Amino acid sequence: MNKKNRLQQPEYMLMVIAAGWSAAFAVWMALLNNFAVDAASFTGREIGILQSLREIPGFLAFTVIFVLLIIAEQRLLMISLLVFGIGVAITGFFPTEYGFYFTTILMSIGFHYGEALKQSLTLQLISKEHAPLALGRQISAQAFAALAVYALVFIGTKWLGLDYATLYAAGGAIAILVAIGAWMYFPQFPAAVPQSKKIILRKRYWLFYALTFLAGARRQIFIVFAGFMMVEKFGYDVATITLLYLLNHGINIFLAPKIGRLVAHWGERKALIFEYSGLILIFTAYAFVQNATMAAGLYVLDHMFFAFALGIKTYFQKIGDPKDMAATAGVAFTINHIAAVVLPVLFGLLWLISPMAVFLSGAGLALLSLIASCNIPLHPREGNEILIGPRFDNAGKALKARA
Repeated sequence: MNKKNRLQQPEYMLMVIAAGWSAAFAVWMALLNNFAVDAASFTGREIGILQSLREIPGFLAFTVIFVLLIIAEQRLLMISLLVFGIGVAITGFFPTEYGFYFTTILMSIGFHYGEALKQSLTLQLISKEHAPLALGRQISAQAFAALAVYALVFIGTKWLGLDYATLYAAGGAIAILVAIGAWMYFPQFPAAVPQSKKIILRKRYWLFYALTFLAGARRQIFIVFAGFMMVEKFGYDVATITLLYLLNHGINIFLAPKIGRLVAHWGERKALIFEYSGLILIFTAYAFVQNATMAAGLYVLDHMFFAFALGIKTYFQKIGDPKDMAATAGVAFTINHIAAVVLPVLFGLLWLISPMAVFLSGAGLALLSLIASCNIPLHPREGNEILIGPRFDNAGKALKARA
C-alpha cells in the first residue's frame, strides 16, 4: 500500500472533516459573545434565544435519515460541512439581532447534520476495539485545528485590527475548502452493514437515550453561560477569550487521545462516573466564583471533561445493532437537543435573576447523569445493556431480569 492509499482511510477522512469543522466553529465561538454584545447589543435574553435557535436544527437531526434515501451518507457529510462553512462565512455581514439569528440557523443546519453523520460513520467504519482511540484522535484533530485558528484570531484582533466580517469570512472559507477537498480526495467507503433508512426507537436503548438527553442539557450550561459569564461578569475581551480557548485546545491535542485509551481501558461506566463526579464540583464552583482567574481555571477544567463524553458513543456502539448506527445517530442528536432548544431561553431568563441558580441547575443535571451512568454494565453488549431496570429484546418485548 503506497503512502497515498494509507492516507485514504476512513479514520483519516473523519479526522480531516473534524478538523475543518472545528476550525470554522472555533472562529464562530471565539467571536460569539463579543460580537453579540458589541455588534448586536445582546443581553442574557437575546443570547438565550440565539442559542435555542441554534439548537433547533439539532432537534430536527432525525430527518437526516430521510435525506439519506437520496444522498449517500459520506457525500451528505461533505455537503453538510459546506453549508456550515457558508453560514459561518456570512455571519459578520449581518450585525443585527435578526441577522445573527438567521446566519446562526443556517450554519447550525450544516453543523448538526454533519455531527450526526460523522458519529454514524465513525461507529460504522471503525472497529469497536479501535473506536475510543479513533474518537479521541478526532477530538485531538479538532483541538489542533481550533488551536491554530484561535492563534490567528488572537493575532488578527490584537495586532492587525481585523473586523468581525473578515474573521468570520476567513473561518467559513476553511470549512468550505475542506469540504470540497475531502469530496475530491477520499473514495467512497462502503459500510460493513447496510443501514436502516427509517426512524428507529428501541426500548432496549433507553439508557443510551437518557444519557444523551442529560448530556445535551448539561452541555448548554457550558456552551451558553460559562463563556457569557466571562464577558459579562469579568469583562474578558476577544483576545483574552481567545487565549482561554487556545489553552483549552492546546491541552486537548495531547489529552484527548489519552482519554480515548483510558475509556477503552476503564470501560464506559467508570469513565462517565469520573466525568460527572468532576462536573458536579465544577458547576457548583461556577455558582460561587468571584475571581476572574479562578473562573478561567474552572472553564479549562470543564472543557477537559468534554472528551470523556465519547464514552456515551462507544457504549451505544457496543450495545447497538450494527444496522441501526445511522438512524440512531440522527435520533440521538434530536434527543440531545430536546433540552437544548428549551433550556437556553429559560436559563437566559433565570440568568437575569440569578446567574448562581443557572450553574447550580447545571450541578443538578450532572448529578442525574452520574446516577444514570452507574447503570451501565462493566461489559456492555447486545443483551447486556443495563444493570438495573426493564430489559427488552430487539422487538421491544420485555425480558425477564437476568441474575
